[in-house]
Amino acid sequence: MRRVVVTGLGVVSPVGSNKVEFFDGLMSGKSGVRALSAPFADKLSIRIAAEVDFDPSLHFSRMKVGSLDRFSQFALVAAKEAVTDAKLVLDESEQRRAGIYFGTGIGGVGTIEEGYVEIYTKEVPRFKPLTVLMAMNNAAASQVSIEYGLKGPNLTFSTACSSSSIAIGEACRLIRDGYADVMLAGGSEALLTYGTINAWISLRALALPDEQDISASCKPFSKNRSGLVLGEGAAVLVLEEAERAIARGATIYGEIVGYGSSSDACHITKPSQEGQVQSMRLALDEAGIDAKDIDHINAHGTATSVGDAVETAAIKEVFGDHAYRIPVTSTKSMHGHMMGATGAIEFMAALLCIRHKSVPPTTNLDIPDPECDLDYVPNVGRSGLDIRTIMSNSFAFGGSNAVLIAREFKP
Repeated sequence: MRRVVVTGLGVVSPVGSNKVEFFDGLMSGKSGVRALSAPFADKLSIRIAAEVDFDPSLHFSRMKVGSLDRFSQFALVAAKEAVTDAKLVLDESEQRRAGIYFGTGIGGVGTIEEGYVEIYTKEVPRFKPLTVLMAMNNAAASQVSIEYGLKGPNLTFSTACSSSSIAIGEACRLIRDGYADVMLAGGSEALLTYGTINAWISLRALALPDEQDISASCKPFSKNRSGLVLGEGAAVLVLEEAERAIARGATIYGEIVGYGSSSDACHITKPSQEGQVQSMRLALDEAGIDAKDIDHINAHGTATSVGDAVETAAIKEVFGDHAYRIPVTSTKSMHGHMMGATGAIEFMAALLCIRHKSVPPTTNLDIPDPECDLDYVPNVGRSGLDIRTIMSNSFAFGGSNAVLIAREFKP
């Protein structure tokens, strides 16, 4: 069976927009959560989010910016970093064996919302000509494919919070089974729009602002957690067949060895312990390892009351007594919940734990919850650990679960 390794990493996030800034930010407990800067913020009842400091003019011409939704801009910048990091150069024959699998929850919602405002409130007679091409969910993947001549499979997954984890898992299988040699995989999301945030407020899923420190509003696994904080960003990973990567002297961040996907099939919002357990066990089975071999878990950990408790119980069911010996982190406490991009960003964080032998903290965890009693690395990261094998969990609205396992690569 062909082995699949990660040879390039690229990220745009609220805590850092390259892999070094990103991981350093996580380890230091940097929060990307702040008061929303958008001009419509005063109209909202909840005005906090994890925004990216991003100037598109630093990356694209004025004409190019006008043809790309923000989520595609993020994707292209993250892809450029990943491809550069991997030192990836493809000739024409290699391009046919290279593709992209990508995830997004809502695609170019900024473009759609802008168009609706113009049509319904400003009475502009028609949409801008490129509206469809900017807003479609597969726009980001297609733009990256065009940019790098990726002529192999091009597929966009939209399964809410698990979108990019599924994209990575399925891209891995594509290489493993011989249908491709190189895949770019990840996800992008730019959903901090007036309409989208209002919809989440109506769902009553968003965190209330912390009265002392707004940047501490996202509190995964803490007894006083009040909900998730919306974020934005993108992550792209270069996946490559191992022998090819070794032959060209590529840097290898880790080997993807396990992927499990399941559906709760019970409720559109309420998570299922059974479904989460199934996906974790499937990933462990595919990896061919025992639960005790996992050294670190990047949890889904959204800071919702029900979600954190169910994930805690699911981890206990899968890992037994070993669950209490695993450092478990929710990096959402710092970068927020990026929906379709979250899985890729968190898997990247976990891969970097292998490389740096360090684990980021779950910040804002000051009041322990008896229902969430695992080692959640409260507030201060840890270094000098023997991290060889990691698990990353993504559990979505709609009941779509995805779990990824990677380990230190040994030829």
